[in-house]
Amino acid sequence: MKINNPEYILSAVEAKDYPVHNLPEIALAGRSNVGKSSLINKIVNRKKMAFTSSKPGKTQTLNFYRMDNHFYFVDLPGYGFARVSKADKELWGQMIENYLFHRSNLEGVILVIDSRHKPSKDDQMMYDWLIEMRIPTLVVATKIDKVKKSQRNKQEKLIKDTLGINKFIPFTFFSSETGEGKNKVFSFIGDFLG
Repeated sequence: MKINNPEYILSAVEAKDYPVHNLPEIALAGRSNVGKSSLINKIVNRKKMAFTSSKPGKTQTLNFYRMDNHFYFVDLPGYGFARVSKADKELWGQMIENYLFHRSNLEGVILVIDSRHKPSKDDQMMYDWLIEMRIPTLVVATKIDKVKKSQRNKQEKLIKDTLGINKFIPFTFFSSETGEGKNKVFSFIGDFLG
């Protein structure tokens, strides 16, 4: 799959602000600063398509990106350690829940986690919820270029054991530096395209 003309469409907080279209949507969920924006940028071969930041908590809205006329990426606000107020975190939680519960265009979720660490409690809660809701999910462990080759198998086992990933749930390491894992992401997305 090649994406020629990716476009940022809009940012939304409530359902009434979502774009109206009939294309499938693939949401990206993950904690703050895990590399969701870098993943989008690597997939579309653009350096600054999605805004990246060294500060956690930059994504505070649902950001919709149209990928030609194939599908939309929806970048969800990051959960976890962002330095924001409790009220803001609750608002983000509601925003994410409302989207995941009620958006009829939603076809699948890419759960983005950091390959260098054990998945957090928030990662586990999100994974469990996605499986319980039967939303097709791909687990993507980013920043794999920062993990020693000798540690990869250990990290993969730690991630899969912590989340309880079985053989039916797709998993891939991903690097926004080298592009490793890009094909697996495209393969997952391809399942939802007509």
